[in-house]
Amino acid sequence: MKKSDLIFLLAVVLFFLPFFACDAVYDFYKSFNKEHGMIMAFIKFAILATLGEVIGLRIRTGKYNAPAFGIIPRAIVWGFLGLTIKMAFKIFAVGAPAFMEYMGVEGAAASLGGDFSVTKLITAFAISVSMNTIYAPVMMTFHKITDMHIMNNGGTVSGLLKPIKFAQLFQGINWDVQWNFVFKKTIPFFWFPMHTITFMLPEEWQILFAAALGIALGVILSIANQKK
Repeated sequence: MKKSDLIFLLAVVLFFLPFFACDAVYDFYKSFNKEHGMIMAFIKFAILATLGEVIGLRIRTGKYNAPAFGIIPRAIVWGFLGLTIKMAFKIFAVGAPAFMEYMGVEGAAASLGGDFSVTKLITAFAISVSMNTIYAPVMMTFHKITDMHIMNNGGTVSGLLKPIKFAQLFQGINWDVQWNFVFKKTIPFFWFPMHTITFMLPEEWQILFAAALGIALGVILSIANQKK
């Protein structure tokens, strides 16, 4: 382990320690999260998902930053993606149980607010599958395009604000990796079960847990970037 790894680990611990060691900080987090859910979604993903990308870069290159990597632009993009993820959570957490009840599964929606049961597990799984099948590929593709846009413009905030050449960048994606690894493997084998767990948690913890999974996403994308 390098000195930079110890410094990075210490910084992460010191950042999160107050939330566990100080009741006042934790109470403020719960209150602010309840009253300003969208703002907190932006902040959580901007910090945690970007942290995952930084760790992924460390795995891939041995460094926590690199020319044109653009930590700040990536954090901005992840913040806005966090808003769409929060929206998707709200939509699918209502829509999927409603569809299940339409198909004859009684008490699907109510089960999410209760103790563990088979109905709750099946409902959480249905939400996860529908969200990750319909929403996740679009989000992942958009994220890949913004990654390429940030790199192509030097990793600067001003570069991020330049018009994104969607058609050109879309064609430049390695679809063999994007489809055969990111979509076909990570979605069913990782995101389906992980988001099933997510939707079984109390609502105030769902976005935080989902954002924490962004750390895993950074590692997954680093593996994808190494594939030919």
